[in-house]
Amino acid sequence: MTNDRRLTKNERRTQAREAAKAQQQKRQRDERLKRGLTIGGILVGAVAIVAIVTLVIVNAIRPPGPGPENMASDGIVVGQGYVAETTPALAADEAPVATDERDDVVQIVIYQDYLCPYCGLFETTNGETIDQLISDGVATVEYHPVSFLDRLSLGEEYSTRAANAAACVAEASPDSFYAWNTLMYENQPGENTEGLTDDELIGLAEQAGVDTNAAFTECVESVQFESWVERATQDAQLEPGPSGEDGVQITGTPTVLVNGEQYRGQPGDGASFTAFVQAALGQVSGGSSTEETPAPSEATPAPSEG
Repeated sequence: MTNDRRLTKNERRTQAREAAKAQQQKRQRDERLKRGLTIGGILVGAVAIVAIVTLVIVNAIRPPGPGPENMASDGIVVGQGYVAETTPALAADEAPVATDERDDVVQIVIYQDYLCPYCGLFETTNGETIDQLISDGVATVEYHPVSFLDRLSLGEEYSTRAANAAACVAEASPDSFYAWNTLMYENQPGENTEGLTDDELIGLAEQAGVDTNAAFTECVESVQFESWVERATQDAQLEPGPSGEDGVQITGTPTVLVNGEQYRGQPGDGASFTAFVQAALGQVSGGSSTEETPAPSEATPAPSEG
Protein backbone atom coordinates (compact mmCIF):
# COMPACT_ATOMS: atom_id res chain seq x y z
CA MET A 1 0.00 0.00 0.00
CA THR A 2 1.54 3.30 -1.06
CA ASN A 3 1.31 6.67 0.60
CA ASP A 4 0.62 9.41 -1.97
CA ARG A 5 0.68 12.22 0.60
CA ARG A 6 3.12 14.93 -0.35
CA LEU A 7 5.89 15.53 2.17
CA THR A 8 5.89 18.80 3.94
CA LYS A 9 8.83 21.14 3.65
CA ASN A 10 10.09 20.16 7.12
CA GLU A 11 9.75 16.46 6.34
CA ARG A 12 11.72 16.87 3.10
CA ARG A 13 14.44 18.77 5.00
CA THR A 14 14.61 16.04 7.66
CA GLN A 15 14.81 13.34 4.99
CA ALA A 16 17.59 15.17 3.15
CA ARG A 17 19.46 15.67 6.42
CA GLU A 18 19.23 11.95 7.24
CA ALA A 19 20.39 11.02 3.73
CA ALA A 20 23.35 13.40 4.00
CA LYS A 21 24.20 12.00 7.43
CA ALA A 22 24.07 8.46 6.08
CA GLN A 23 26.32 9.44 3.16
CA GLN A 24 28.77 11.12 5.50
CA GLN A 25 28.89 8.05 7.73
CA LYS A 26 29.55 5.90 4.69
CA ARG A 27 32.41 8.15 3.60
CA GLN A 28 33.89 8.00 7.09
CA ARG A 29 33.70 4.21 7.12
CA ASP A 30 35.35 4.08 3.70
CA GLU A 31 38.10 6.46 4.80
CA ARG A 32 38.76 4.44 7.97
CA LEU A 33 38.96 1.28 5.91
CA LYS A 34 41.29 2.93 3.41
CA ARG A 35 43.53 4.25 6.17
CA GLY A 36 43.62 0.82 7.75
CA LEU A 37 44.63 -0.81 4.51
CA THR A 38 47.25 1.85 3.84
CA ILE A 39 48.75 1.53 7.29
CA GLY A 40 48.67 -2.24 7.04
CA GLY A 41 50.38 -2.07 3.66
CA ILE A 42 53.01 0.27 5.03
CA LEU A 43 53.63 -2.06 7.96
CA VAL A 44 53.89 -5.08 5.71
CA GLY A 45 56.20 -3.20 3.36
CA ALA A 46 58.29 -2.01 6.27
CA VAL A 47 58.60 -5.54 7.59
CA ALA A 48 59.62 -6.75 4.14
CA ILE A 49 62.20 -3.97 3.82
CA VAL A 50 63.61 -4.77 7.24
CA ALA A 51 63.82 -8.44 6.29
CA ILE A 52 65.62 -7.65 3.05
CA VAL A 53 68.04 -5.25 4.71
CA THR A 54 68.71 -7.79 7.44
CA LEU A 55 69.41 -10.48 4.86
CA VAL A 56 71.80 -8.21 2.97
CA ILE A 57 73.62 -7.29 6.18
CA VAL A 58 73.86 -10.90 7.30
CA ASN A 59 75.22 -11.95 3.92
CA ALA A 60 77.66 -9.05 3.92
CA ILE A 61 79.06 -9.85 7.36
CA ARG A 62 78.90 -13.63 6.99
CA PRO A 63 82.51 -14.82 7.12
CA PRO A 64 83.70 -16.71 4.05
CA GLY A 65 83.85 -20.43 4.51
CA PRO A 66 86.89 -22.67 4.07
CA GLY A 67 87.93 -23.87 0.65
CA PRO A 68 87.42 -27.42 -0.61
CA GLU A 69 89.73 -30.26 0.24
CA ASN A 70 92.23 -31.31 -2.44
CA MET A 71 92.42 -27.82 -3.96
CA ALA A 72 95.06 -26.11 -1.80
CA SER A 73 96.42 -24.33 -4.89
CA ASP A 74 92.86 -23.35 -5.90
CA GLY A 75 93.21 -26.18 -8.40
CA ILE A 76 93.15 -29.96 -8.32
CA VAL A 77 96.14 -31.93 -9.65
CA VAL A 78 95.41 -35.17 -11.53
CA GLY A 79 98.17 -37.62 -12.38
CA GLN A 80 98.71 -41.14 -13.66
CA GLY A 81 95.70 -43.40 -13.26
CA TYR A 82 93.57 -40.22 -12.99
CA VAL A 83 94.43 -40.16 -9.30
CA ALA A 84 94.22 -36.72 -7.73
CA GLU A 85 96.68 -35.33 -5.23
CA THR A 86 95.04 -34.85 -1.85
CA THR A 87 95.49 -31.72 0.23
CA PRO A 88 93.73 -30.35 3.31
CA ALA A 89 91.13 -27.63 2.96
CA LEU A 90 92.36 -24.06 3.24
CA ALA A 91 90.97 -21.96 6.05
CA ALA A 92 88.83 -19.01 5.00
CA ASP A 93 91.68 -16.54 5.53
CA GLU A 94 94.45 -18.80 4.27
CA ALA A 95 96.23 -18.04 0.99
CA PRO A 96 96.45 -20.72 -1.71
CA VAL A 97 99.62 -22.78 -1.84
CA ALA A 98 101.45 -23.17 -5.15
CA THR A 99 101.89 -26.76 -6.31
CA ASP A 100 105.44 -28.04 -5.93
CA GLU A 101 107.48 -28.06 -9.11
CA ARG A 102 108.52 -31.46 -10.41
CA ASP A 103 111.36 -32.42 -12.72
CA ASP A 104 110.07 -35.86 -13.67
CA VAL A 105 106.83 -34.93 -15.44
CA VAL A 106 105.36 -32.11 -17.47
CA GLN A 107 102.99 -30.03 -15.34
CA ILE A 108 100.02 -28.67 -17.28
CA VAL A 109 97.87 -26.04 -15.56
CA ILE A 110 94.50 -25.02 -17.01
CA TYR A 111 92.41 -22.06 -15.85
CA GLN A 112 88.91 -22.62 -17.15
CA ASP A 113 85.35 -21.34 -16.98
CA TYR A 114 82.81 -24.08 -17.65
CA LEU A 115 80.67 -21.73 -19.75
CA CYS A 116 83.61 -20.55 -21.87
CA PRO A 117 83.28 -21.82 -25.47
CA TYR A 118 87.04 -21.54 -26.03
CA CYS A 119 87.59 -23.79 -23.01
CA GLY A 120 85.25 -26.30 -24.61
CA LEU A 121 87.16 -26.00 -27.89
CA PHE A 122 90.48 -26.53 -26.13
CA GLU A 123 89.14 -29.62 -24.37
CA THR A 124 87.61 -31.03 -27.55
CA THR A 125 90.82 -30.45 -29.50
CA ASN A 126 93.43 -31.43 -26.92
CA GLY A 127 91.60 -33.69 -24.48
CA GLU A 128 92.86 -36.92 -26.05
CA THR A 129 96.43 -35.62 -26.05
CA ILE A 130 96.24 -34.73 -22.37
CA ASP A 131 94.57 -38.05 -21.61
CA GLN A 132 97.43 -39.92 -23.28
CA LEU A 133 100.05 -37.89 -21.42
CA ILE A 134 98.36 -38.71 -18.09
CA SER A 135 97.96 -42.39 -19.00
CA ASP A 136 101.64 -42.62 -19.93
CA GLY A 137 102.59 -41.04 -16.61
CA VAL A 138 104.58 -38.24 -18.25
CA ALA A 139 102.30 -35.34 -17.26
CA THR A 140 99.97 -34.06 -14.61
CA VAL A 141 97.13 -31.64 -15.24
CA GLU A 142 95.97 -29.09 -12.70
CA TYR A 143 92.46 -27.73 -13.19
CA HIS A 144 91.58 -24.28 -11.83
CA PRO A 145 87.85 -23.50 -12.15
CA VAL A 146 87.11 -19.78 -12.26
CA SER A 147 83.99 -17.70 -12.75
CA PHE A 148 84.24 -14.98 -15.41
CA LEU A 149 81.04 -15.45 -17.38
CA ASP A 150 78.11 -15.36 -14.94
CA ARG A 151 76.61 -12.47 -16.89
CA LEU A 152 76.10 -14.79 -19.87
CA SER A 153 73.77 -17.28 -18.15
CA LEU A 154 70.54 -15.29 -17.94
CA GLY A 155 70.84 -14.55 -14.24
CA GLU A 156 71.52 -18.17 -13.25
CA GLU A 157 75.23 -17.58 -12.44
CA TYR A 158 76.21 -20.80 -14.17
CA SER A 159 79.95 -20.12 -14.11
CA THR A 160 79.88 -19.79 -10.32
CA ARG A 161 77.56 -22.79 -9.86
CA ALA A 162 79.73 -24.97 -12.11
CA ALA A 163 82.96 -23.91 -10.38
CA ASN A 164 81.31 -24.64 -7.04
CA ALA A 165 80.26 -28.07 -8.29
CA ALA A 166 83.87 -28.67 -9.32
CA ALA A 167 84.92 -27.91 -5.75
CA CYS A 168 82.23 -30.27 -4.43
CA VAL A 169 83.52 -33.08 -6.67
CA ALA A 170 87.15 -32.37 -5.72
CA GLU A 171 86.29 -32.64 -2.04
CA ALA A 172 83.89 -35.60 -2.19
CA SER A 173 85.56 -37.76 -4.82
CA PRO A 174 88.85 -36.32 -6.11
CA ASP A 175 89.71 -39.34 -8.25
CA SER A 176 86.44 -38.82 -10.14
CA PHE A 177 87.29 -35.22 -11.02
CA TYR A 178 88.96 -35.94 -14.35
CA ALA A 179 85.98 -37.96 -15.62
CA TRP A 180 83.51 -35.33 -14.36
CA ASN A 181 85.47 -32.53 -16.00
CA THR A 182 85.37 -34.39 -19.32
CA LEU A 183 81.62 -34.88 -19.02
CA MET A 184 81.13 -31.20 -18.24
CA TYR A 185 82.55 -30.25 -21.62
CA GLU A 186 80.77 -33.03 -23.46
CA ASN A 187 77.55 -31.50 -22.10
CA GLN A 188 78.65 -27.86 -22.17
CA PRO A 189 75.77 -25.37 -22.52
CA GLY A 190 76.03 -22.35 -24.79
CA GLU A 191 76.50 -18.77 -23.73
CA ASN A 192 73.32 -16.78 -23.11
CA THR A 193 71.53 -19.83 -21.78
CA GLU A 194 70.72 -20.70 -18.17
CA GLY A 195 73.38 -23.41 -18.22
CA LEU A 196 73.02 -26.84 -16.66
CA THR A 197 70.67 -27.18 -13.71
CA ASP A 198 71.86 -28.32 -10.30
CA ASP A 199 70.23 -31.70 -10.94
CA GLU A 200 72.16 -32.01 -14.21
CA LEU A 201 75.44 -31.11 -12.50
CA ILE A 202 74.74 -33.75 -9.87
CA GLY A 203 73.74 -36.26 -12.55
CA LEU A 204 77.06 -35.80 -14.37
CA ALA A 205 78.88 -36.29 -11.08
CA GLU A 206 77.02 -39.56 -10.57
CA GLN A 207 78.02 -40.67 -14.08
CA ALA A 208 81.64 -39.90 -13.19
CA GLY A 209 81.48 -42.16 -10.15
CA VAL A 210 80.82 -39.62 -7.40
CA ASP A 211 78.68 -40.77 -4.48
CA THR A 212 75.91 -38.20 -4.86
CA ASN A 213 74.69 -38.52 -1.31
CA ALA A 214 72.81 -35.90 0.67
CA ALA A 215 75.98 -34.05 1.67
CA PHE A 216 77.17 -33.79 -1.93
CA THR A 217 73.74 -32.72 -3.17
CA GLU A 218 73.59 -30.03 -0.48
CA CYS A 219 77.08 -28.85 -1.47
CA VAL A 220 75.94 -28.29 -5.06
CA GLU A 221 72.48 -26.90 -4.36
CA SER A 222 73.56 -24.50 -1.62
CA VAL A 223 76.60 -23.32 -3.62
CA GLN A 224 78.63 -24.19 -0.54
CA PHE A 225 81.93 -22.91 -1.94
CA GLU A 226 80.58 -19.72 -3.49
CA SER A 227 82.86 -17.48 -1.43
CA TRP A 228 85.84 -19.66 -2.39
CA VAL A 229 84.94 -19.40 -6.09
CA GLU A 230 84.79 -15.61 -5.80
CA ARG A 231 88.13 -15.42 -4.00
CA ALA A 232 89.84 -17.93 -6.31
CA THR A 233 88.65 -16.02 -9.37
CA GLN A 234 89.98 -12.77 -7.96
CA ASP A 235 93.32 -14.34 -7.00
CA ALA A 236 93.70 -15.88 -10.45
CA GLN A 237 93.85 -12.37 -11.89
CA LEU A 238 96.75 -11.36 -9.65
CA GLU A 239 100.41 -11.65 -10.53
CA PRO A 240 101.76 -14.13 -9.68
CA GLY A 241 98.65 -16.26 -9.53
CA PRO A 242 97.95 -19.21 -7.21
CA SER A 243 100.28 -21.48 -9.19
CA GLY A 244 103.14 -19.06 -8.54
CA GLU A 245 104.20 -18.36 -12.13
CA ASP A 246 105.78 -14.93 -12.41
CA GLY A 247 104.51 -12.74 -15.23
CA VAL A 248 101.26 -14.67 -15.64
CA GLN A 249 97.90 -13.01 -15.12
CA ILE A 250 94.65 -14.77 -15.91
CA THR A 251 92.70 -12.29 -18.02
CA GLY A 252 90.74 -14.79 -20.10
CA THR A 253 89.98 -18.47 -20.36
CA PRO A 254 91.34 -20.91 -21.14
CA THR A 255 94.76 -19.91 -19.87
CA VAL A 256 97.09 -22.90 -20.20
CA LEU A 257 100.55 -23.20 -18.68
CA VAL A 258 103.05 -25.95 -19.39
CA ASN A 259 105.90 -26.10 -16.89
CA GLY A 260 105.16 -22.49 -16.04
CA GLU A 261 105.24 -21.25 -19.63
CA GLN A 262 101.99 -19.89 -21.07
CA TYR A 263 100.69 -21.57 -24.19
CA ARG A 264 99.70 -18.78 -26.58
CA GLY A 265 98.50 -20.83 -29.51
CA GLN A 266 94.88 -20.99 -30.50
CA PRO A 267 92.72 -23.33 -28.38
CA GLY A 268 91.64 -25.23 -31.47
CA ASP A 269 95.19 -25.73 -32.83
CA GLY A 270 96.01 -29.24 -31.66
CA ALA A 271 99.30 -29.48 -33.54
CA SER A 272 100.59 -26.29 -31.92
CA PHE A 273 99.69 -27.47 -28.42
CA THR A 274 101.20 -30.91 -29.00
CA ALA A 275 104.47 -29.35 -30.18
CA PHE A 276 104.47 -27.03 -27.15
CA VAL A 277 104.13 -30.02 -24.81
CA GLN A 278 106.75 -32.01 -26.71
CA ALA A 279 109.24 -29.22 -26.17
CA ALA A 280 108.52 -29.34 -22.44
CA LEU A 281 108.90 -33.14 -22.46
CA GLY A 282 112.31 -32.75 -24.02
CA GLN A 283 113.36 -30.43 -21.22
CA VAL A 284 112.01 -32.78 -18.55
CA SER A 285 113.89 -35.76 -19.96
CA GLY A 286 117.08 -33.72 -20.22
CA GLY A 287 117.13 -33.89 -23.98
CA SER A 288 115.77 -31.66 -26.69
CA SER A 289 112.49 -31.90 -28.50
CA THR A 290 112.65 -33.61 -31.88
CA GLU A 291 110.00 -31.24 -33.13
CA GLU A 292 110.52 -27.52 -33.23
CA THR A 293 108.03 -25.58 -31.17
CA PRO A 294 106.04 -23.28 -33.47
CA ALA A 295 106.15 -19.56 -32.86
CA PRO A 296 103.32 -18.39 -30.63
CA SER A 297 100.31 -17.21 -32.56
CA GLU A 298 97.87 -14.52 -31.47
CA ALA A 299 97.00 -14.54 -27.81
CA THR A 300 94.24 -16.88 -26.81
CA PRO A 301 90.88 -15.08 -27.10
CA ALA A 302 89.45 -14.00 -23.78
CA PRO A 303 85.87 -15.27 -23.49
CA SER A 304 85.51 -13.15 -20.39
CA GLU A 305 84.87 -10.35 -22.88
CA GLY A 306 81.86 -12.27 -24.13
